[in-house]
Amino acid sequence: MSAGVVQVRGELIATRRAGAYQHLTVVAPGVAELAHPGQFVALAVGGPTSAHLLRRAFSIHRAKPSGTYGGTVDVVVAPHGPGTRWLTALRPHDPVDVVGPLGRPFPLPAEPVPCVLVGGGYGSAPLFWLAQELRARGCEVEMVLGAASEDRLFGVVEARRSADGVTVTTDDGSAGRRGWVSDVLGEVVARTSAGVVYACGPMGMLRSVTEVASEHGAVAQVAVEESMACGIGVCMTCVMPVTGNDGVTRMVRSCVEGPVFRGDRVRWDAFSDGLGRVPDDALGAARAGGH
Repeated sequence: MSAGVVQVRGELIATRRAGAYQHLTVVAPGVAELAHPGQFVALAVGGPTSAHLLRRAFSIHRAKPSGTYGGTVDVVVAPHGPGTRWLTALRPHDPVDVVGPLGRPFPLPAEPVPCVLVGGGYGSAPLFWLAQELRARGCEVEMVLGAASEDRLFGVVEARRSADGVTVTTDDGSAGRRGWVSDVLGEVVARTSAGVVYACGPMGMLRSVTEVASEHGAVAQVAVEESMACGIGVCMTCVMPVTGNDGVTRMVRSCVEGPVFRGDRVRWDAFSDGLGRVPDDALGAARAGGH
């Protein structure tokens, strides 16, 4: 296992409903002490007789190195398939096998600069800890939270405590302004003169956030939500095309080289049909007529 990554048998100490999601707090000694905003953990799912081969990856909502029970990690889970439903059905004191912290964290500015943090659905989970870190560095922080509907939003109340300003959007208009985060982002970036836009959410949202940030001269730092099976760079299920400093596009593992990337380096054109593909000009890509 990589340096700075540990595997621990943790213990669930709290679980509570948060709209359409479940908020879990797990005692994970060693993980919490090493973690930074933007990193994630991979949790084993299933009991001794029903274990799934692949872990489930979740962004770290918060990490607290010390507490009554020791270091704790908070994650937000949307119960979709058997694995996530198993996790959300756990009760306090149930064991949870945790590997983390994984991936590259959000880069923090060296000098105070206005920042806008954008979250889609429970993709907003890692942004509150990030907001805390940025404000500790003297940065002005605004948040834009969006979702399909009000129950799919996460952390609106917490956002009002964590940020200097909050804008909420929903596709159906059930909360905040009707529309997408990209509809309001431009005016927020312009009003705050933000130098950096941090975002976490679906790939389509991250693409539009990157475009808006670029139009306003801001750098986008995006945490992608690619499917990650192992979380440690072995299985290659989460590869995606990213352009390096040398201008060459390479297929990189979002669990190791990411999940945070500069938005203007991601080859969003490869996701135009909703599925990731290898661009023809990527290093090592098969050439037309080749073997």
